[in-house]
Amino acid sequence: MFSSVHHISINCSDAERDRDFYVSVLGFEQMPRPDLGFPGFWLRIGQQELHLLQVPNHQAPKGQHFAFHVEDIDVARAHLMASGVNVSDPREMSGICRQCFFSDPSGNMLELNQPLAG
Repeated sequence: MFSSVHHISINCSDAERDRDFYVSVLGFEQMPRPDLGFPGFWLRIGQQELHLLQVPNHQAPKGQHFAFHVEDIDVARAHLMASGVNVSDPREMSGICRQCFFSDPSGNMLELNQPLAG
């Protein structure tokens, strides 16, 4: 019945600024979006879509996040840090993955996740 997640939608305080971050720093591509009566953007990376929705008085939820699968967390982290993004030190979940965290310009938490060979 359910085969995959079609898209993730997140709220943001400034859709244009956040679109620029997701496109220029994280490598998303902008997709066409109909006029929905409020600012926002539809983005894609691989087969996944991310919908940015600008909302008044946005406050990023604590702890809520989604993760990017990466082959080499150290390379991905260095790319982000070279782009001026503050990224936590990687930590290992024994036998599962290495992970670290950062935030988009609206304060939404994001994760880099490098699965460990099992």
